[in-house]
Amino acid sequence: MKEFIDASAFKEMILCADAALQKDVQKINELNVFPVPDGDTGTNMGMTIGNAAKDLRAKDAQTVGEAAKTTASAMLRGARGNSGVILSLLFRGISKRMKGMETADAAGFAAALTDGVEAAYKAVMKPAEGTILTVSRLAAEAATTAAKKQRSLEEVFVSAIAAGDDALANTVNLNPVLKKAGVVDAGGQGFMVILKAMLASLRGEVISTDDIPEEPAAEKTGNVFSEFETSDIRFTYCTEFIVERENDKSASLLRAFLDPIGDSIVVVSDEDVIKVHVHTNDPGRVLTEAVTYGHFVSVKIENMKLQHTAMTEAAPEAKETEPEIAAPEKQYGIVSVCAGEGMEALFRELGADGIVTGGQTMNPSTEDILKEINKTPSEIVFVFPNNKNIIMAAEQCIPLTEKKVVVLPSKTVPQGITALLNFNPDLDEEELKNTMTESMDTVHTAMVTYAARNSDYDGHNIHAGEFLALLDGALLGSYTNITTLFKELSWAIDEFGPEYITVYYGCDVNEADAEEAAKIIEGNFPEADVKTISGGQPVYYYMISVE
Repeated sequence: MKEFIDASAFKEMILCADAALQKDVQKINELNVFPVPDGDTGTNMGMTIGNAAKDLRAKDAQTVGEAAKTTASAMLRGARGNSGVILSLLFRGISKRMKGMETADAAGFAAALTDGVEAAYKAVMKPAEGTILTVSRLAAEAATTAAKKQRSLEEVFVSAIAAGDDALANTVNLNPVLKKAGVVDAGGQGFMVILKAMLASLRGEVISTDDIPEEPAAEKTGNVFSEFETSDIRFTYCTEFIVERENDKSASLLRAFLDPIGDSIVVVSDEDVIKVHVHTNDPGRVLTEAVTYGHFVSVKIENMKLQHTAMTEAAPEAKETEPEIAAPEKQYGIVSVCAGEGMEALFRELGADGIVTGGQTMNPSTEDILKEINKTPSEIVFVFPNNKNIIMAAEQCIPLTEKKVVVLPSKTVPQGITALLNFNPDLDEEELKNTMTESMDTVHTAMVTYAARNSDYDGHNIHAGEFLALLDGALLGSYTNITTLFKELSWAIDEFGPEYITVYYGCDVNEADAEEAAKIIEGNFPEADVKTISGGQPVYYYMISVE
């Protein structure tokens, strides 16, 4: 019986948890009681932990603290949807507690689990009970109680799982929607799959990691210098390092120090570490200054002139390893999440610098959003998630880049469009943020999609394939006839006294049908300005903006 977790054991536990969760993705997805086809909980959690498994396979951690840090960092960057972000935050807290630990015993694991729960609760503005938060919290409390009684590591896991299972079963009583559907919380179920797989790995029972598909060999990457001569390289040494903080010196001072002696400078920091990338001719001078902030966690120095010579001869097609950080050319930039050629074109016409493809069917990861933020040539980047399940993933980008990120909490694409129509670069940051946020409150969004499965939801007996009408996220009803749906929908939006109605039709709707739908709406609101636009969005036949 193991009494502690070392780096190797922790790695195997995460790999086994990944394998177990991938096997149960569809089962977890099916717990989502709302029948709309979407980026489901199982998918989001699976992709989040899958990112950690990929990084763990590529790195050899020497301590449990290092393994936990790799896991947390990868999950944060790969987090998709609210469930994925919360899972990443749980492991972020675990990583902070295990920092500097060679191994973790029963008490150490229980404390780490508790810190993970605290991190997740702090990050969620309005924590809802009857969710993964409840399940993880009660599991952590049981683990702590067992550890205080000097139980073994295995017994601490067993106690946590027993309490977690009870909490999961009780989620059906804490959430009226779950109770009516007779199912438990999907996020909580996913968390328990992970915890049980970790215990099985600890016991040596499982889930062989042979069951996990092999990752393709990583492509060799490097800096692309093939379009110019070696002699054109101004700064010879690519210098990268991470410093673990030992004082409160501002990272901005380090940035100011680097400016005159290098280029391609990236300085990212949080309360624990400072990560630096710089091209310079004097790496020794750089490291001498950096050590005044704390001790080095890692250092890498490469001669780019030698690299250039080798790569132009052997691998001219290689790609740059470092993410592109665009130099600011203006004060404000815009990154928007949407899906569909028409929607993407519309956002670009309205001034979006970057588009992240995603939405209801596939929630983009934090890293997907971060890449577009970094490529935006501005000091401040406004991000429009345009989906309530993407807001948290976007917010995780804020500490991961040197650019200032402002996330506008747009929950629908029409809200994002209206906000951008009110974008005024002459305003200061706070005024601009308030103006766009206030404009979103004037927008009501109706959606028309289809039922992905049979369901008894909120008093509606829904059958797979029926049309569904939603208004501001609430289900209005299910219909077999689209004309009836639009008539009922018109009754619902009548209370808003609409002046402007825009019908965005999706990739599965032709223009003639869209015009016919608009005529039905226009007939009910003859004084409103009604227009149709091809959005090309998947899943939703129609997105309708009502103002």
